[in-house]
Amino acid sequence: MQNAKLKNYLHLHLLVFIAGFTAILGELITIGAIALVWYRMLIAGILMFLYIKITRIKIKVDKQSMLKFFGAGIVIALHWITFFEAIKQSNISITLAMFSTGAFFASFIEPLFYKRRVIWYEIFFGLIVVLGVFLITRGELKYINGIVLGIVSAMFSALFSVINGTFIQKHSATVISFYEFVSGVAFITVFILLFKGGFDASFFTLSASDWIYLFVLASICTAFAFIGSVKVLKYISPYTVVLSYNLEPVYGITLALLMFPETETMEADFYYGAALVLLAVVMDGVFKNVKSYKARKQNTYMID
Repeated sequence: MQNAKLKNYLHLHLLVFIAGFTAILGELITIGAIALVWYRMLIAGILMFLYIKITRIKIKVDKQSMLKFFGAGIVIALHWITFFEAIKQSNISITLAMFSTGAFFASFIEPLFYKRRVIWYEIFFGLIVVLGVFLITRGELKYINGIVLGIVSAMFSALFSVINGTFIQKHSATVISFYEFVSGVAFITVFILLFKGGFDASFFTLSASDWIYLFVLASICTAFAFIGSVKVLKYISPYTVVLSYNLEPVYGITLALLMFPETETMEADFYYGAALVLLAVVMDGVFKNVKSYKARKQNTYMID
């Protein structure tokens, strides 16, 4: 039993490490962010479809649910496009530090969807996040485009996380993701046709290394990571999973420093600011866990 628990914890941290490696692949892949996300969602969607066929998961949903999935898929596509474009406009460290602000946006978006009031400590930690972002911006103003795109990406990330939280109550996570990948590809395809003059030969002419990195991104960092995270939730509490994923920027920034020391070494203010953002995110998770524990304890007393 203890070995099984340890195995799942190690599996979880492998998934978090893979999530952090996504940004590294974004730096290594040479094509633009829009094409990158189109390929990522297309390949991941195909792999997810094969997984659905092998496991015989039913994917039929009502029209209203499908429309909701398609809307969420567009949000995910926008999140990934702004995320990878932020890397190209700045670097991995800046983008991942800004990505950590997602918890700040979620603290305001979640009450709108679940119709609850904003909690005081979410506002407090949100202000700490703002201070952290200010320090990062002050020290790395030359990366302002990447900073803005990273913040927008974090906002889209928080939005689709909250939206998916409402979907998961009624539908399989695999089915949700499959339709979201399909809609993301459809959305980007329409955008390219209307605003980019359509597809040309250069769009499909990629280097061998780009094809390899794209396949790793779509298979291991998207399809495999998603399926793995769903399985881990059967053995590890959602709180532990969420808190562990807050280590994604830490893993990603550490990897970036090791692999690209020339472009990823930042001024001191960046590290002070990033530390504040990560501290706020972790403390927010701790407060939520304490509150959840007290609520469960109170309910237990009421039942007794």
